[in-house]
Amino acid sequence: MITTRRSRQLAASALAAALGVTALAGCGSSDDTSSGSGGTKGSGSKTVTLVSHDSFNASKDVLKQFTEETGYTVKVLKSGDAGVALNQEILTKGSPRGDVFFGVDNTLLSRALDSGLFTPYEAKGIDRVAADTRLDADQHRVTPIDTGDICVNYDKKYFADKKLAPPRSFDDLAKPAYKDLLVTENAGTSSPGLGFLLGTVATYGEKGYQDYWKKLERNGVKVVDGWEQAYNEEFSGSAGGKKAKADRPLVVSYASSPPVEVLYAKPQPAEAPTGVATGTCFRQIEFAGLLKGAKNEAGGKALLDFLISKKFQEDMPLNMFVNPVVKDAALPELFTEFGATVASPTTVAPDRIAKNREQWVQSWSSLVVK
Repeated sequence: MITTRRSRQLAASALAAALGVTALAGCGSSDDTSSGSGGTKGSGSKTVTLVSHDSFNASKDVLKQFTEETGYTVKVLKSGDAGVALNQEILTKGSPRGDVFFGVDNTLLSRALDSGLFTPYEAKGIDRVAADTRLDADQHRVTPIDTGDICVNYDKKYFADKKLAPPRSFDDLAKPAYKDLLVTENAGTSSPGLGFLLGTVATYGEKGYQDYWKKLERNGVKVVDGWEQAYNEEFSGSAGGKKAKADRPLVVSYASSPPVEVLYAKPQPAEAPTGVATGTCFRQIEFAGLLKGAKNEAGGKALLDFLISKKFQEDMPLNMFVNPVVKDAALPELFTEFGATVASPTTVAPDRIAKNREQWVQSWSSLVVK
C-alpha cells in the first residue's frame, strides 16, 4: 500500500521526537472534534464530519472560527494514510462515513473520480484558487486545498566539507561525483518514492525513464521502504540521521523539509542545515470533495468553502507543512526564509498516472529493487 501525505506528518513528528519536543502536525486521535457548539448527527445536524488521512491538522482557533461563522462543529475522522482512507470511502460509496473527504492527491485523483465518490460543488471563492491546481475545473467534483513538492534534499555540511557542489537536477544525480550518495523510497510503498519516479517519467519520457534508473542503479542509489527510514536513518543532514550516524547526504523528501529542521531545532539555527535540489521536484496537489450521500450536505459545502478561505489557507503551512492554493494567502516567514521555491516542478496528468502507475512501478522495481 502506498503511503501518501502522511510522510509530511511523519517528517514533523519524527524530527520532533528526535529533538525531544512536540510536533504540531497530525496530532490527535482518529475521532477528533473541534471546540465549539455541538449537535446531533443526521438531518439538520450541526456537526460536519471530515474524513481524512492522518496528516490533517488545523489550529483550534481556526476551527473555532468556522463554528462561530457557520454554527457547524467539525468532527475529524482520521483513517490512516490517504490510500487506505480512499479505499474505505470507495467501499462505503453512497453511504459515506462523513460529509467531506480530504486528502486525495493527483496521483490517486482519477481513481477517486472514476469511482463516483463526490457530489459536484463549486466552492465559494474558487476563483481565488490557482488555475493550475484546478484539475477538475469543469465538473467541480473536488476542490484543490494545498500543494507540496517532492524533491531531493541535501546535507549542506557534507557538500561544503567535500568542496563539492550539491546536485541541482535529475541529470546531476547520475554523475560519478554523486555515486553512493542518494537514498530514495520504494515507489511501490511510499508517496515520496512514487513522486520521485513520476518526476523521472515526466523528465525522460515513457522509455527514457528506465534508462535513467539504470544509470542511478549503477551510481549506487539506495532504496528503502519508506520516508521515515530514508530521512531519519539514512540521511546525514537530518536531526535523526545525525543521531543514527547516517552516511547518505542526498535523500528524496519535500521542499518543506528544511523549514521543519529549523522549526524543531533548539536553539533555532540561522540557516537550515539542509537544502533542496529544485530541479528534481514533482508537484503534488491535494483535494477535498463533498461525499455523495453525505448526511450533512449543507455543512459539507460550508466546510469546503472554509478550506479555501484565507484564514484556513494561512493556517496550513505550519500545521501540515504544505503550501496554500489561494492567491491571496501569505506564507509564514519560516517558509519564505528557509523553504525552497520551486518555479517549474514536474507534473504528470492524473489520467495518465491512473493508466500507467502500476506498469511504471513494476518496471522500476525490476530495475532497482534487489
